[in-house]
Amino acid sequence: MASHPVIRHISRCSIKPESLSDESKEPLHLNPWDLSLLNAHYIQKGLLFSKPSPTKDPSFTIIDHLKDSLSRTLVHFLPLAGHLVTHKQDDPPSYSISLDCNNPGVDFVHAVADVTMADILSSVDVPPIVKSFFLLDRAINHDGHNLPLLAVQVTEFLDGIFIACSFDHIVGDGTSYWHFFNTWAEICRMMVKGNHDYDHISRPPILRRWFLDGQRPIINLPFSHHDEFIDRYSPPEVLRERFFHFSSQSIARLKAKANAECNTTTISSFQALSSFVWRSVTRARCHLLSQLQTTTCRLAINNRSRLNPPLSTDYFGNCVETASATASVGELLSHGIGWGAWLLHEAVNDHTDSKVRGKLEVWTKSPIIYQYCNFIDPCTVLMGSSPRFNMYGCDFGWGKAEAVRSGSANKFDGKVSSYPGRQGRGSVDLEVSLPPESMNALESDPEFLVAVSPSHQHQ
Repeated sequence: MASHPVIRHISRCSIKPESLSDESKEPLHLNPWDLSLLNAHYIQKGLLFSKPSPTKDPSFTIIDHLKDSLSRTLVHFLPLAGHLVTHKQDDPPSYSISLDCNNPGVDFVHAVADVTMADILSSVDVPPIVKSFFLLDRAINHDGHNLPLLAVQVTEFLDGIFIACSFDHIVGDGTSYWHFFNTWAEICRMMVKGNHDYDHISRPPILRRWFLDGQRPIINLPFSHHDEFIDRYSPPEVLRERFFHFSSQSIARLKAKANAECNTTTISSFQALSSFVWRSVTRARCHLLSQLQTTTCRLAINNRSRLNPPLSTDYFGNCVETASATASVGELLSHGIGWGAWLLHEAVNDHTDSKVRGKLEVWTKSPIIYQYCNFIDPCTVLMGSSPRFNMYGCDFGWGKAEAVRSGSANKFDGKVSSYPGRQGRGSVDLEVSLPPESMNALESDPEFLVAVSPSHQHQ
C-alpha cells in the first residue's frame, strides 16, 4: 500500500426518505438509556465487499442503487433522518431533549481510494486509512442537534467497496444499528432483483420509545445549558488496533476449561472468552500495574430479553447497559480463566428485570449523563459490540461481506469489540485497542497465542 493513500470525495448529497408518514410530525421523546449517552461517540461500523459487477443499465450505478435503497429504507427508520432539539424554559425551569423527525435528511458521500482489499485485510494492525472511511470523526451524540444523525460514506477500492455508517448512538444501540444496516441491504437486494414491494420488509422496526410504567415521556434534565454536562473525549493517538480470530473449536475449549475449573456447566462461551481476554490483557499490562490494583471487565448487555415482559428484538432505540466484574490484578492472574468467568457469569445473572428497572428509577430521580472518564482507566477491559449481531447477513445483492471494520469512535485503552467470524459456526473476531507496549506483550504471550487461530489472525 502507498505510504500515504488518499481518500478522494467524489460527491456529497443529502438523502431524504422517499415518503413521510404522519409519524414524522410527532417528536420522539427520549428515555433514560438514550439521554445518558449524550457524551458518547457515534457508532462507526462498516462492511467491506468485493467490487460488484456493473449494473445492466450503465446509466444507473451501484452508488445510485445505494442512494435509492437508502431513501426507501429511511421511510421505515425515520428517526435517522431527523435531528435533536433542546427545549428550555425558565419559569418553571425545564430542560429536555427530543428527536424531531420532521426535518429529514442524512449525509451521503461517495469516495474513492487507490487501495485494494488486501491492503486492509493483510495488515497486522488496522491501517490508519480505515478511519478515513467514516464521516463525523470525533462527533458526540449531542452534536446531533447540528450534525446529521446518520452519515454514510461509500468508498470504492480498486477491487472492493466499503460501506460505512456513522450513526448517532442516541437514536439506537448496536442491535438497532445492525437492524437498520440489514434492512438497507434487504431493500437494495430487492431492487437488484426487480422486487418493488419496499413497504413490506422482514423486520419492521418498533420506533415508539419504551418507558417505565408511570414514567413521564418528557424527562426534565437538571441542567440549564449543555456546557454543564458535555464531556468530549479524544482517543490517544498511540493506540494500536488489531484483530484476533478465535475459531469455534478454540472457544469451545475455553468454555470447557472454564466450566471444569468451576465444576459447573453454566458458564457461557462468551463469558469464558471474555475472562480469557480480561486475564490476557491484564497480564500484558503487568509492566504498568501492581498486584494490588483493581481491574474491571465490563460486558455490554442487551436489556431487551432481560425485561419482563421482554422487549421485541425489533425495538429501535437504546436498550443496553454494562454488567461488570472486579478483582485485584493478583487475584485475577493467580486463578485460571474459570474464576474470572464465574465472576462475569454472576454479574450477568444478576442483571435481572428488577435490577434494570431499579437502575432506571434511580436515574429518573437523579439523571446523569455518562462521562468517558468513568468508564476508562488503564486497568479496565470493556467488551463491546456482539458476535450475535448479524453483520455478515447484510447482503446488498452482491454476496457476503469480506470483513467488518470500525472507525476511531469509542476507542480507548482496553476497548475490545466482538464480531462474528466470517465463516460463522460460533467463531469470533475480536478487535483489540491497546497502547503499543501492552499490545506487544499480548502478541508475545504464549497462553494467548495458543487460543488465537493463526490462519485468521489478520482477518
